[in-house]
Amino acid sequence: MNQIQYFLLVNKPNGRRIRFMLIKSIVRKTLGLKRHYVKEVKEKDGNLMVLLRPDKRFKLICSHCGCKSSGYDTLKQRQWKHVPFWGIPVILVYSPRRVDCAQCGAKVEAIPWTQGKSPLSVPLSFVLATWTKMVAWEVVGHLFGFHWNTVRKAVKDVVDYGLENRDLGELLYIGIDEISRKKGHVYHTQTYDLIEKRLLWSGEDRTSETLNAFFDELGKERCEQIEAVCCDMWAPYIDVIKERLPNALLVFDKFHIIRHLMAAVDQVRKEEVRELKAQDPDLLKKTRYIWLKNPWNLTDNQKLRLSELEKLNLKINRAYLLKEAFRQFWTYTYPTCAKKYLDQWFWWATHSRLKPLRDFAWMIRRHQDDILNYFKARIDNGAVEALNNKAKAISHRAYGYRTAETFKLALLHGLGKLPMPQLTHKFL
Repeated sequence: MNQIQYFLLVNKPNGRRIRFMLIKSIVRKTLGLKRHYVKEVKEKDGNLMVLLRPDKRFKLICSHCGCKSSGYDTLKQRQWKHVPFWGIPVILVYSPRRVDCAQCGAKVEAIPWTQGKSPLSVPLSFVLATWTKMVAWEVVGHLFGFHWNTVRKAVKDVVDYGLENRDLGELLYIGIDEISRKKGHVYHTQTYDLIEKRLLWSGEDRTSETLNAFFDELGKERCEQIEAVCCDMWAPYIDVIKERLPNALLVFDKFHIIRHLMAAVDQVRKEEVRELKAQDPDLLKKTRYIWLKNPWNLTDNQKLRLSELEKLNLKINRAYLLKEAFRQFWTYTYPTCAKKYLDQWFWWATHSRLKPLRDFAWMIRRHQDDILNYFKARIDNGAVEALNNKAKAISHRAYGYRTAETFKLALLHGLGKLPMPQLTHKFL
């Protein structure tokens, strides 16, 4: 094992003076050491072994309560991986001491360069976790010469720190939706802060037990602060929200409602295509998006085709008119006026002789009160859908994740807007 004396650091801008700095000083600067010092740096098996020692001028700090006290004993030597120097692995070596704390008893001292029992230094976790927001975890491992499990551990350390130190503030409006993790109807329940547009929590499956776990973790006090929740019409979510958040308004997402309406209109088209197959099979050919698109988004050719089809007594034309008439429902300001119009539209739909539209109208009637809550709290899951697309991009970047826990870590790290550990040296 060879001791390394110094390390070339910088060249002065004027090109005249070259400054040398001891590797000890570099490590001390990157770790921000105050109560410890670097005794020596040695080379062993291609690694830089940094031996750290406590500065006996200072009392020890309890890792549980933060109180200062005298030492109790010294534990066996431990090692931590640190940020590599020019591709050379760096390992920190230190023998932790236990504190004779008056409040907690004999506890391990607070070690500033690590978090809990993690085998990684805080700067290394920060660097690796920062890169994982931009590229796949496996790529980060190849770039820095670490195994994938090491990268995962770095992300977990940073996420744990962020969850412990994040400020939820006044959590007033939340959005709930599900996202598919992999094939085979494997879902994750996602809860978002609609004001800050960040992921609050992610849990495997989309059952009532899953959502109850989120509210249990959130706590009763914060649950009482929530004013409104936006979600789709998934029954397990509805039951839990009404049970756990009795003071909050339940608002059904208008984009999910419109999606159901679009599906009903398209079903009318499909049924009519089958009916016209013997007489005129090409009449409705390539017209699907003519009926589903907004009128102002139609191309000139689509507008011309629509004007020709509107002259015919087609079922799909009645469905199209009902779809466009439903658009006006969202323009009202007051719930009373919106309800009056919704009742009128319900009569039109139920007397249209179009089964898909009748089914949609009765679905609206069953959930009418919660749909009308939109005019009391104008929230929707537009931001949730955007964040879900980012979640899918995170998954696709890694070609998916095998376990639910790792998938959750990746989503919280990428979408949670969690605070990162504060460092004394800027590595990136």
